[in-house]
Amino acid sequence: MTATRRLAAILAADVAGYSRLMGADEEGTHERLKAHRRELVDPKISEHSGRIVKTTGDGMLAEFPSVVDAVRCAAELQRAMIDREAGMREDRRIRFRIGINLGDIIVEGDDIFGDGVNVAARLEALAEPGGLCISRTVRDQIRDKLAYAFEDLGEQSVKNIARAVRVYALRSEAVAGLPASSVPSASPISQPSFALPDKPSIAVLPFTNMSNDPEQEFFSDGLAEDIITALSRYSSLFVIARNSCFTYKGRAVDVKQVGRELGVRYVLEGGLRKAGSRIRVTAQLVEAETGKHVWAERYDRDLADIFELQDEITEAVTIAVAPAIADAEQQRAIRKPPGSLDAWAAYQRGLWHVSKATSDDNSLAEKFFQQAIDLDPTFSGAYVGLAVAHDRASDFQTRGLPETLSSVEALARRALALDGADAEARSLLGRALRRRGDYEGALAEAERALATTPNLADAHHMLGATLIFSGRPKEGLSALERSIRLDPRDPRSAGRSHQVAIGLYFCRDYEAAIEAAKRTIRAYPEFPNTYRWLAAALGQTGGIEEAKEALEKAIALAPAAFDMYVRRRVPWQRPEDYAHMLEGLRKAGWEG
Repeated sequence: MTATRRLAAILAADVAGYSRLMGADEEGTHERLKAHRRELVDPKISEHSGRIVKTTGDGMLAEFPSVVDAVRCAAELQRAMIDREAGMREDRRIRFRIGINLGDIIVEGDDIFGDGVNVAARLEALAEPGGLCISRTVRDQIRDKLAYAFEDLGEQSVKNIARAVRVYALRSEAVAGLPASSVPSASPISQPSFALPDKPSIAVLPFTNMSNDPEQEFFSDGLAEDIITALSRYSSLFVIARNSCFTYKGRAVDVKQVGRELGVRYVLEGGLRKAGSRIRVTAQLVEAETGKHVWAERYDRDLADIFELQDEITEAVTIAVAPAIADAEQQRAIRKPPGSLDAWAAYQRGLWHVSKATSDDNSLAEKFFQQAIDLDPTFSGAYVGLAVAHDRASDFQTRGLPETLSSVEALARRALALDGADAEARSLLGRALRRRGDYEGALAEAERALATTPNLADAHHMLGATLIFSGRPKEGLSALERSIRLDPRDPRSAGRSHQVAIGLYFCRDYEAAIEAAKRTIRAYPEFPNTYRWLAAALGQTGGIEEAKEALEKAIALAPAAFDMYVRRRVPWQRPEDYAHMLEGLRKAGWEG
């Protein structure tokens, strides 16, 4: 093989602390590094006319015909990595070190050799994580062409190089100050055949029949079909139709390929195995772009009534998948810089802050929901989110009750005008009506919401609260139990567990009410209203000292709210229930 020589800019890069990262999370680090290579590094090098010569486990060597292109490429790579790794913990972030030299190289086949390559490797070792180092020859070439703030590190002695090398560094702080406009979109190789929709998208693949019983084929197909139908009832999801999903039946496919071809972010796949009178169904939800498992579960059941079993597993999978997607979407939104949020991401950030159930977080949630509306005035979910935040604001004394009720109802009706099938908006409208004392109207809205989305946890929550305050607390508790079972991690779970404590109090099961209130307080210590019901229940059981502490906390956290709810009856509380609450609070030591 004939060797030739040429002048080239050589870029050497590796991952700082790679062994430590692999030790902490081998699979996750490997997958993230592959994604960075596929979506950022390789396209960026190609964009600047570079060529990847070779790669190692954590490093690579590339050459460029232009030293300006090589340095610009390196700086843009490092700047882009800041945003791509922003959602990771500090000690888990992947950071490259990059060294660039300009020199005469030996080219043999696809490989390159020589002193110029060795110097680039030594410069890489001197670079700090997230930064880059260049030689003096590189600095001389780019001095009047690139305005990067390189720092002169002076002459450096480096391993296996006889002469000292003059080194210039672009530190990570300087990289962070570069404009983010150079961050590239994903490489064409990772783009789906269809553009991803604004809301989370999912394809449910046919479940694989892994048993030797061909009669189970109809069960596996029916299971996938029923899950598709059930998920389609969630207005927050974009669900691929059955005909498209079933084109993959009987084929061994990569979920990343499915994601690209169908234009979805998530893929649900599974299988079933029959042994005697038992059947085992497995299901896993995968993020298509990365191949990362978001959720997985196994269901073991007796094979009795096949249709009843199919319904049971369909419901179990559906009520697990929807919250798992919601949680994954929030994590994706949190990783994005605030300035780059689209309407959906801003909405997800708002939900994340609502879930914290604190006054400051609720104020931030309002801002993100309003941002989502400003970005997309036709997005019904943003109006629902803003209504939820406004509703919570009255509990934190940042918004008056009359103003709250008017705002929540108006926002809910606006959301329904945009999307009449939005069951969450209908649930919220029902809540506003219930808080005005219109139980009949609230129950009607709950029924409409559940007719379109039977497994919507928020609709069951609103139904439960309405039943409790309309004098049917036992029925209300059953609806709340259903709500919590459907979505135990919902951002509004503070309200649900709080309502459980109220329902138990009205059932005169004071001990259980105390336990429910304490569970709520442990999870949401700044949510003020629960302390009031804890004080009342403790007063009824004779726990006076503890009751007084809870009473003082309720008043201290939200004195105006306490005054509003206690000194006069609110519209949604029946006179007999109001008297029952006052009885407990007076026993707790309240003298108002």
